[in-house]
Amino acid sequence: MAQPNYPIDRTAYLLVDPFNDFLHEDGKVFPQLKPVAEEVGLLDNLRRLDKAMRAAGVQVAIVPHRRWEPGDYESWDHPSPTQRKIMDRHHFARGEWGGEFHPDFAPKPGDIIASEHWGQSGFANTDLDMKLKQHGITHVIIVGLIANTCIETTAKYAMELGYHVTLVKDATAAFGHAHMHAAHEINGPTFAHAIRTTDEVINDLSGK
Repeated sequence: MAQPNYPIDRTAYLLVDPFNDFLHEDGKVFPQLKPVAEEVGLLDNLRRLDKAMRAAGVQVAIVPHRRWEPGDYESWDHPSPTQRKIMDRHHFARGEWGGEFHPDFAPKPGDIIASEHWGQSGFANTDLDMKLKQHGITHVIIVGLIANTCIETTAKYAMELGYHVTLVKDATAAFGHAHMHAAHEINGPTFAHAIRTTDEVINDLSGK
């Protein structure tokens, strides 16, 4: 796989679903992600990447999931299995702590904040593509949660839209090793232009 070359003024860092329910120790979903998240150093790597991206002048984009509200999905003809779980368990509920951005990754002035995605793609039925194109973005570095669902689907959609796509395999997590293996060893190489580690991406940005 070719080594990435990031044009800073045309690159965006896409942080997917940085909610307390996903990233905080007390979140509803974090306990299921915790073994893999701790193994890869997810939170520390996301903090390092956030600092590095902002220092380099890379455009940051927050790509949030739909925050659950009463009435979501109940009247739908065929909600997905994940949407059924959200309906039952009220993951990242609007107006509740779990649906707030983790304080370490809350949007800052100048960040793009996409409209909320209902499914697994940050692009489908949102304004993310339009906002990235209005900022002249051609390259995306995609991190967050979950590796084999929202990250993979957002990245595939980005590729289909013509973006250069980088996955960062230790800046995401999943419910098990098999899910991570599928995301980065089986599926990722079929659509991502680069699959990197946090250290490699930071070195890429600094030209090392």
